[in-house]
Amino acid sequence: MGDVTIRGVLFDFSSTLFRLEPDVSWLDGTGLDGHEQTEIMVQLTLGPSRHLPDDLRADWDRRDLDPETHRRVYLAAYRAAGMDVVPGLVEQVYAKMIDPASWKPYPDTAAAVRAVRDAGLPVGVLSNIAWDIRPTLELHGIEVDAYVLSYVEGVVKPDPKIFAIACERIGVAPAETLMIGDSAEADGGATALGCRFGRVAPVPTQDRPDSLVSMLNAYDIAV
Repeated sequence: MGDVTIRGVLFDFSSTLFRLEPDVSWLDGTGLDGHEQTEIMVQLTLGPSRHLPDDLRADWDRRDLDPETHRRVYLAAYRAAGMDVVPGLVEQVYAKMIDPASWKPYPDTAAAVRAVRDAGLPVGVLSNIAWDIRPTLELHGIEVDAYVLSYVEGVVKPDPKIFAIACERIGVAPAETLMIGDSAEADGGATALGCRFGRVAPVPTQDRPDSLVSMLNAYDIAV
C-alpha cells in the first residue's frame, strides 16, 4: 500500500469513527423492571429494523435522505419490536439514539484523525446519516475539514456521486484519496471513482483498539 500517494482521507462515521452502544441509562425514568429493561436492550442491540412492517421497507431504504422519514421508520420499527411498553418510550429511545453523547468513539479515533491533519492532509467525514453529526465529533474535541452527509447532499453511498462530492470538498483527486469505512458495499463504493478503500470491522469499541491507526500506517501516514 505504501506505493500509493495519499493526499486526503475520508472516514465513515458509524462503526468506523464512532459506534452507537445502547445503555440501560437510556431507560432511566421509565419504571421498567430489570427483565423489561433487558428485553429492550436486546431489541436495540439486534436492531429493531428486522421487525419493520413491509409497507415501510421502501421508506427504510431511503431513511438516510430525510430526517423525518428516518424518525418515522425507526419509531415504527421500535413499536413493531414491542418496545412501546411505556407511553413515550420509543420517542425517548429515538432521542437517545441521535444524541451526540450516546455515540462512543473508538479508542484510536482521535489519534487517527489528528495524525492525518498533522501530516498536512485534509480529513473529511462521509456518512449515510439523517441528522447532523458534527456535535458528536465536537463533543470529543475532534476537528475535521469537511462533512458530507447524505441527508444534506441528497445521495447515499455507494453512489459514486457522494464520493465525488467528498473528494471535491477536501480538494483531493479520487486517486489520491483514502476512504476508510466498515462496509465493503457502501464505503467500498469509493473504488468505483478511483479512491483507495480500507475496511475496518464494525465491532464494539472495546474490541477494536487500533484498526484506524493500523490502516493509516499501512498507507505511510504515521501515527
